[in-house]
Amino acid sequence: MYANGWLGRQVEIPDEEHGAMNSPIINLVGCCRTALSNRLIVVVSLAAVGLPLSVFSAAPARAASCESLTALVLPNTTIDMARSIAAGGPNLAVGSGEANAADASRFKDLPAFCRVAATLKPTHDSDIKMEVWLPASGWNGNFQAVGNGGWAGSISYPEMALALKRGYVTTSTDTGHTGSSGRFVLGHPEKLIDFGYRAIHEMTVKAKAITEAFYGNAPRFSYWTGCSTGGRQGLKEAQRYANDYDGIIAGAPANPRSLLALWQVYVGHVALKDPASAIPLSKLPAIHAAVLEACDARDGLKDGLVDNPTSCNFNPKVLLCKDGDGTACLTAPQLEAATKLLSPLRNPRTGAQLTPGLEPGSELGWSANITGVDPRSSAVEQFKYVVFQNPNWDWRTLDFDSDASKGEEMEKGIINAADPNIKAFLAHGKLLEYQGWSDPNVPPLFSVDYYKNVLQTLGGEAKTKDSYRLFMVPGMWHCGGGDGPNTFDMLSAMEQWVENKKAPEQVIASHSTDGKVDRTRPLCPYPQVAKYKGAGSVDDAANFSCRMP
Repeated sequence: MYANGWLGRQVEIPDEEHGAMNSPIINLVGCCRTALSNRLIVVVSLAAVGLPLSVFSAAPARAASCESLTALVLPNTTIDMARSIAAGGPNLAVGSGEANAADASRFKDLPAFCRVAATLKPTHDSDIKMEVWLPASGWNGNFQAVGNGGWAGSISYPEMALALKRGYVTTSTDTGHTGSSGRFVLGHPEKLIDFGYRAIHEMTVKAKAITEAFYGNAPRFSYWTGCSTGGRQGLKEAQRYANDYDGIIAGAPANPRSLLALWQVYVGHVALKDPASAIPLSKLPAIHAAVLEACDARDGLKDGLVDNPTSCNFNPKVLLCKDGDGTACLTAPQLEAATKLLSPLRNPRTGAQLTPGLEPGSELGWSANITGVDPRSSAVEQFKYVVFQNPNWDWRTLDFDSDASKGEEMEKGIINAADPNIKAFLAHGKLLEYQGWSDPNVPPLFSVDYYKNVLQTLGGEAKTKDSYRLFMVPGMWHCGGGDGPNTFDMLSAMEQWVENKKAPEQVIASHSTDGKVDRTRPLCPYPQVAKYKGAGSVDDAANFSCRMP
């Protein structure tokens, strides 16, 4: 259609409050002359100026070829690649081999798409890599960004593949650095900001501009999906850039990160610092069995799950060894460690609670945190590179009195997503948060506490339930796994909520063994729980309803 290529331009209006691009954006995404009339045509983002696209066109019209997007001009952006990928991805080589063999299998049945890679440099020290994948046909008209894990450092290709298969334009970023270590922070304050929030926002703005350049239309609805660090990123978007997304799915947010790092280093002090306190993995099943014995039936149904762990008053003392050591009991130092893992972390001097602890039912997942010689590396690096800015810092020296507040003081709100005032986002968008009650990596009450803070700030559940819901998942570990129903489709629930105004009253989850579904259950909006109706299989979600505990 266009003979002379692309001269794209974007005009952005700064957000005075945040000093960032958070207000209406006008994208001059196409500017060229037709071969027939030599008439200048400018393609403008009508949505940004408040005009519905349907006024001008009944359906999306392709505005550019994939390869021509290399000439697209966007602020602080270099388009590094724009390449058409055939169905099945025969010429798709992602990220110099970041994807392992299991991930690679996800790319075999991809539809044809346009793959765009770009580098963003919003500051002199920024080097943010991102990609956008745009369906060659069958676009559902919507946009889905996917989050990261840990320190990020790579593009989330497998999650992009899943989004593409559902017909979405999808995007992801490495957040401005390469590799899974936090060492990049040393001497690079701008890169810390990129990781904390700026890279996600910049990626979002540029990916939408690329989408509009390719199709000639902006996305109808924009969604965020992410778990762990991706959950924190989603909350940060809701708090800082209210207009970036219409729907945000935040799974098991690793948040607030400074307090989470404090707790994870504390786990090292509890279970790793003194070899006598180390709990052998062979003893975890006995601890879990004791928890189930004490709490499983409290919900009226003995099914191997603790549906509401906060009502479980399990006392680990029942496991104290009486006649020597054994796999079915705990020595005194091991008992103390188990008790501390299931209890809040408190300031040793004042007794004030610093963080929540793990919940009863999580015991089979403790292995990732109580083995080896060091606590979780992401937590240690948070203190090394962000708090103390000393790569030689020793986690054994952390003082849980004098050092307890230093994480928040040094982080300065760059990474933590703790602001409960998300009124601006909830005025138009939907936030769906979820977390496993048996999460062994992130204490589940971090999510519950944030939810309660939002409700308190915004005036209670009656004023938030139409826009913000939290789903706690019995028996699920961090972002998946565990004994409970741990597979569910939050995206479909979000689509119904955003596009059809149908709020999720429940989400059906399943559990599988050897690839075969052996249990389904409804997940309920907190504080409701799934209650058995009294008849039928306890492994069938149809025999449960969501009620208050």
